[in-house]
Amino acid sequence: MIKKLLLALIAVATVFTGFAQKIQSPQEFLGYKPGEQFTTHYRIVEYYKYIASVSKNVKLQQFGTTNEGRPLLAMFIASDENIGRMEEIRHNNMKLAGIESGAGSTSMPVVTWLSFNVHGNEPASSEASMWTLYDLVDPANKTTKAWLKNMLVVIDPCLNPDGRDRYVNFYNSVHGIAPDPSPTAREHVEPWPGGRVNHYYFDLNRDWAWQQQKETQARVGLYNQWLPQVHVDYHEQGYNAPYYFAPAAEPYHKDITQWQRQFQVTIGKNNAKYFDQNGWMYFTRYEFDLLYPSYGDTYPLYNGSIGMTYEQGGISAGLAVVTRAGDTLTLVQRVAHHHSTSLSTLEVASANTQKLLEEYKKFFDNNRNNPPGEYKTYVIKNDNNGKVNALAKMLDRNGIQYGFGLSNKTATGFNYITQKTEQFDIGANDLVVNAYQPKAVLLHVLLEPKTFIPDSATYDITAWSLPYAYGLKAYGVKESFKPASAKWGVLDPAPLTNTHAYAYVSAWQSVNDVKFLAALLKKKIKVRYAEKAFEVGGKQFTAGSLIIARAGNDYPDFDQVVTQTAASLNQEITALSTGFVDKGSDFGSDAVRVIHQPKVLLVAGEGVNSEAMGEVWHLFEAQIGYPVSLVKYQDLGRTKLSDFDVAIFPDGRYDDLMSEKLQNWVRDGGKLIAMENAVSSLVDKKGILLKRKEDKKDDKDKDKEKDKPVKLYGDRERSAISSSIPGAIFKLKLDNTHPLGFGLPDYYYSLKLNDDIYDLFGDDEGWNVGTLKKDGYVSGFVGSESKKKINNGLLLGVQSMGRGSVIYLVDDPLFRSFWENGKLLFSNAVFMVGQ
Repeated sequence: MIKKLLLALIAVATVFTGFAQKIQSPQEFLGYKPGEQFTTHYRIVEYYKYIASVSKNVKLQQFGTTNEGRPLLAMFIASDENIGRMEEIRHNNMKLAGIESGAGSTSMPVVTWLSFNVHGNEPASSEASMWTLYDLVDPANKTTKAWLKNMLVVIDPCLNPDGRDRYVNFYNSVHGIAPDPSPTAREHVEPWPGGRVNHYYFDLNRDWAWQQQKETQARVGLYNQWLPQVHVDYHEQGYNAPYYFAPAAEPYHKDITQWQRQFQVTIGKNNAKYFDQNGWMYFTRYEFDLLYPSYGDTYPLYNGSIGMTYEQGGISAGLAVVTRAGDTLTLVQRVAHHHSTSLSTLEVASANTQKLLEEYKKFFDNNRNNPPGEYKTYVIKNDNNGKVNALAKMLDRNGIQYGFGLSNKTATGFNYITQKTEQFDIGANDLVVNAYQPKAVLLHVLLEPKTFIPDSATYDITAWSLPYAYGLKAYGVKESFKPASAKWGVLDPAPLTNTHAYAYVSAWQSVNDVKFLAALLKKKIKVRYAEKAFEVGGKQFTAGSLIIARAGNDYPDFDQVVTQTAASLNQEITALSTGFVDKGSDFGSDAVRVIHQPKVLLVAGEGVNSEAMGEVWHLFEAQIGYPVSLVKYQDLGRTKLSDFDVAIFPDGRYDDLMSEKLQNWVRDGGKLIAMENAVSSLVDKKGILLKRKEDKKDDKDKDKEKDKPVKLYGDRERSAISSSIPGAIFKLKLDNTHPLGFGLPDYYYSLKLNDDIYDLFGDDEGWNVGTLKKDGYVSGFVGSESKKKINNGLLLGVQSMGRGSVIYLVDDPLFRSFWENGKLLFSNAVFMVGQ
């Protein structure tokens, strides 16, 4: 009897074990097959949480939230033996990389990281992520179980939840009972700004190195704690294209190793095997190159991984669309393709664990013992505490080691500004980066003065060297010098207490100073600026320095508000007992102007470049904390412009920019800031004196035109390059006596994305604040025809119009928010010009 009872209990236990092992597929959980409809982000999160609750082979980590409060998730999947060893595996990677002490083992599991849906309107990959996750945790799937014996998989199901939901909510709200495959149907035309970008309209796929956005900071922070051996970034491209996977196109950055190149081919061939079996179209080695360092493929490559981008045709395709070839492309197909490459990549990584770990170790061994590049030490001169501090934080986020000062007082190195090798002095607070460290490749890519470009047909910008981006003096030294100190010699400014000052003075040389000004203005503190440099109490202050005088600030807590605001922002201020200066103009003179708190309008909406607009929006809200009103361009006609002092027009297409209403507003004292293509939209408008610089050809050029060979159709892409600038650095001569140039040296490094340039103003027409001479080129690719055009012209200018002014910013001073050099310049346009 007892024996029968035991057998019955065993049978029941077996049944319940079977039930426990049954894990719902995405189709069973969601109620539809992957790709039959779009899944909102919260439902994707629910599926991942469900899997975490029923599978013993996973660990779900929320590593952050988006700007709109949606969770950012990473799912870790491993075998029964390895899921409990996650920290051991992670620390082993850090040891192999030399970031942690101790000998790492090349016999540990390989880490493969899959990142889905960085662009919100490329949504097929998040759907595929759930299918891939299920395949990895399904107890009945013996194939993936075998892979997981020597591999830890990390899945990030959606890198851009805010953008994804913007797209999915749009599509779900407009499609009918059945999808309309006609390309002209409204379900294939997203409203502005589209789902590609995040909340602040940033392209998160171009923010890996710069980490300007909340999502990227959290994600790359987690990524750098693991440094996986393989990383795949999933995308979609235009729906008329088939599928793209590695190997990538040229140019490759020269620091990408031969092994990394070869293994891209290995994975690509395995992907092709499955696509061939299914008769699916694909391509490799075209368009998507490996140069710009802030992508989801290049950033991992520069950090020792096999980094790759996979692109499925499908942007704007909805659930179904008819392609140019006459085929109907469905979301079901797009999801299946991404699912296939996911499994194929995991298969190859698992089969090559030992080699992947050995080459990973070799990459970091070479970094520490034989770093790339001719310069083994980089010295960043600390002439600007705010900008050096900003650069130091950026290096910290990327795990790049640095220090301050050298035991040697002098050294010889390449001067980034003069482009010459010369001797220079080294201060105790100069930032010093030694190349012999685990992140040597990444630091070389980010700091080298000029990036070698083997092929000019690139997908993105070709110059980004951080000393130019931050506007800092720098030297590349061929000798290896270790910094004298790990810490900055300058202590944080001591907060001022019990002070009853005549005035307080603050420097004006970085975005942190702008943040201090913004905080004071919001507290209704009257702030002035000095038009000219002055000296008082043995201290020198440059033009633009902020003066917070007691006069006009008749508050009993005036001193407390100013000093506490400064302390909260770690801002150094100087308390003065007199307005009588030793050199320069006294505080009551005409050379000291009041900064009237501006009410700012930022133009948004259809026709405006959403990413350019987002850069401005993010600067105001997230960086300096100053209010800005977003107004659609189409609504300007019914906007009460007199409520605003500043109107900012980002890059965009504007049909009638200088309307009579807008012109009258400027003449009545308004300030119009035009950026990039907004500048060209103003040309030839009433009251605008700016003129395009014409490309004048002499007789010799005309003779060359006659002898020019007939252009071949097959060379059309190469021919177009001659008139292109995919992001190059130019050095401008800057009039820093003008308020637009306050706080900057007499030069400015500008990142040019096109060959727009304008004639210089005549003496009575306007101010030529930033001008480009013939020798202004610094770094990056510039087409031969564009190079002829870009010289002896204006790129930064100010024109008076009645009591107001128009400010011309021909290039983008806030490019992707990493162009730190331009943030003060732009702030000058908002707060200083026209006061």
